[in-house]
Amino acid sequence: MSRIGKKPVAIGGATVTLDGDILKAKGPQGELSFKLHDQVSVTIEGGVIVVTPKNDSKLARSLWGMSRSMIANMVEGVTKGFERTLELVGVGYRAAMSGKDLELSLGYSHPIIYKAPAGVTFAVPKPTEIKISGRDKQELGQICSEIRKYRPPEPYKGKGVRYAGETVRRKEGKKK
Repeated sequence: MSRIGKKPVAIGGATVTLDGDILKAKGPQGELSFKLHDQVSVTIEGGVIVVTPKNDSKLARSLWGMSRSMIANMVEGVTKGFERTLELVGVGYRAAMSGKDLELSLGYSHPIIYKAPAGVTFAVPKPTEIKISGRDKQELGQICSEIRKYRPPEPYKGKGVRYAGETVRRKEGKKK
């Protein structure tokens, strides 16, 4: 039994509609949709969304909790939105805004320009800090991962792009 799937999702300030097997949520941050699997069923009743499996198969039970989490993230995204923070650690590593796009100097011979996708905004409060915000949690994680891939943190000096609060396991250098 899924412990997460049992919890109902509070709709809050969003407008949620169910069209066949597509669940749409609309709120102040924008609109998102999620295609439901045929193994789970969704009902909207009294300001909450309830997800239930259609049968007791292993596939239905595994999709039950996942569907509920995706719907909860979708509702939270259109009402509040999500934000992730990246830190740049290293001499000369800095970020700057170039219009709506992000310009990164990460020790290469050229600057890296990351174009802002629709629905995602970048902010650079400090040259070594990047704040990425948007309504889709999955897309936000993907963008952070792609930016981090340009310079992942290395274990000897800890230089690179890391998530805020991430600890990097440091290795001892070679000895004489």
